[in-house]
Amino acid sequence: MDTTRITPFTAAATSGESATLPQGLTVLYFYPKDNTPGCTNEAMAFRDLHPQFQAAGARILGVSRDSLKSHENFRAKHELPFELISDPDETVCNLFGVMKLKNMYGKQVRGIERSTFVINSDGDILREWRGLKVPGHAEEVLTFVKSL
Repeated sequence: MDTTRITPFTAAATSGESATLPQGLTVLYFYPKDNTPGCTNEAMAFRDLHPQFQAAGARILGVSRDSLKSHENFRAKHELPFELISDPDETVCNLFGVMKLKNMYGKQVRGIERSTFVINSDGDILREWRGLKVPGHAEEVLTFVKSL
């Protein structure tokens, strides 16, 4: 099986942190926008399973184009125990090819395609999900992480 290796990067994250990859087993999920129904449900699913991800040796990082201020509010409101990366210039999004043209109310708009990547400490992408549906997704990712 061919594996894709990511380009190492550091990005601004919540709590005044910098998120660096690769750095241990990481679940990196991209979502369109803070405080929207699907994105909130996805974040809460990862939140609820966070202890199990930790027990399996994986950290979770969420990424969107929202500002750090928006991310901090989103984290506090939903008690998210993991950091969120702010990517307003789409640098991280472009590394993973998640920017897509989408139809919104009959108009073409550029936005993040909901995607998740599991990355090991060498920077190899072990598994990716693109254009996914939220229900059951965090559980599917956890099942994969536990299989490693």
